[in-house]
Amino acid sequence: MQVFLLIGTFVLFALTSCSKDDDEDPIADPIASFQYEISEENFLQVNFMNFSQNAETYSWNFGDGNSSTEENPTHLYDETGTYEVVLTATNSEGVSRSFSETIELQDPDEALTLLAGQTSKTWKLYRVGTSMGVGENIDNLRGWWSLENDGSRPCKYIHEFTFHRNGDYVFDDKGVMWGESGVIQEDLDGECFEAIPANMVGPNGEDLSAWLGGTHAFEYDPSSNRVTLMGEGAWIGIVKVATDGEVTVPQNSVSFKAFIEERDGYDYMHVLFEYEGAVWSFSYAHYHDPALEPELVEEPDEVPDLETITPTEMGHTFESAESFDILGVLDLGESVITPGVDDPEDANATKVGRFERTEAQYQEAQLGVYPEPKNILYDNFTQVSLDVYLPSTNDYDPLTKKVIIGFADRSHTTEWWTRLIQHESDELPLDQWVTVTFDLDSPTFASEGDNVYDREDLDMVFIQIGGGEHTTPGVFYIRNLVFE
Repeated sequence: MQVFLLIGTFVLFALTSCSKDDDEDPIADPIASFQYEISEENFLQVNFMNFSQNAETYSWNFGDGNSSTEENPTHLYDETGTYEVVLTATNSEGVSRSFSETIELQDPDEALTLLAGQTSKTWKLYRVGTSMGVGENIDNLRGWWSLENDGSRPCKYIHEFTFHRNGDYVFDDKGVMWGESGVIQEDLDGECFEAIPANMVGPNGEDLSAWLGGTHAFEYDPSSNRVTLMGEGAWIGIVKVATDGEVTVPQNSVSFKAFIEERDGYDYMHVLFEYEGAVWSFSYAHYHDPALEPELVEEPDEVPDLETITPTEMGHTFESAESFDILGVLDLGESVITPGVDDPEDANATKVGRFERTEAQYQEAQLGVYPEPKNILYDNFTQVSLDVYLPSTNDYDPLTKKVIIGFADRSHTTEWWTRLIQHESDELPLDQWVTVTFDLDSPTFASEGDNVYDREDLDMVFIQIGGGEHTTPGVFYIRNLVFE
């Protein structure tokens, strides 16, 4: 009996000593999240949809001094404006997390008037400072390239884009178009030309005539600042800039964000096309008094011609900053060449150059004549070669395993890539030195002339490793750039 009682007591102790809390999972921290929708009937009424997780109570701060503890509240604001809404979600243990979102409330009638006037409103490229450009993100809108009213693309500044109150959208090309590189036929690339269907042909015969002047339609959502142009060929900014990326043929619709502000004597519209890894932006103006619009610069400033040389030796070993013939300027492009570093195969061998890709969207290393720029005639050379080492530690998706050596005129235009000559290698093996050699009379691509012998304005040699149009960095090694 005593043994039985002892066993019973032990079992009871064992059962009662197991805490219920030991068998339960800990309470998860809350995740605060919401979306909102502005009422179509009342632009001051906002419906909030709560998507929080692991929460039992909610606290809303609507940014105008009002609050709510409802799960999915509807709030009526007193006036238009910008408000920061904060949702705080709390779980059963009192742990809280917050999420905020800025909302902008506009009177849709007033917003439409800013865009399209009482009956219509015509916009043209802004002629002060930069008017368009492309960059990596919102913080670097035009860091990669930009355009100014300096005579380089005068036809772009006379185009008119008119929004009508009835929903019509009219583009007036004023009889001229700009030859966008990679989009228009080669003969018209990089120049203003007559706006007729016969000229609107792509490099492979594509029909681009829908981009000419015409009437389309538009929709405008002031709550999201989004404008959608509808109809084949409707565009704004640059013909190739479309909703989700760059294109080479006309689209049926194009969507973008537009922010409009009233300024002294004119209205200013900032147009944004946001892509993954790139943002195109355009500045437009509508002058209430056309006489206030700045003058159009129709001819670029005259650029003095460079001295021309015909070298018999040219190149760079990259063993040191001084180990070059003629080509001694290395700091012109977005990619960086650092001479005098250890050979990746043998640290005791002759020093080489380190070629570093940055996170710029379009990039290459550019070499120029030292110390002053000069045009180079290649009459004494028939080929160019370069030793290249591609480490396997790089990310070759999207980096390529190819090398390009090219030539361009950098002194006369910042858009040197519209008139270049380049030689591209096949894919190269990794983790070993490889010599690439190109015949100068047989380039892979030439936008003007058949080869370097047809040009007298080439003042820059460029090297590209890993491909062009992406922001993936990489480290490579080079040596012995030789012209023979």
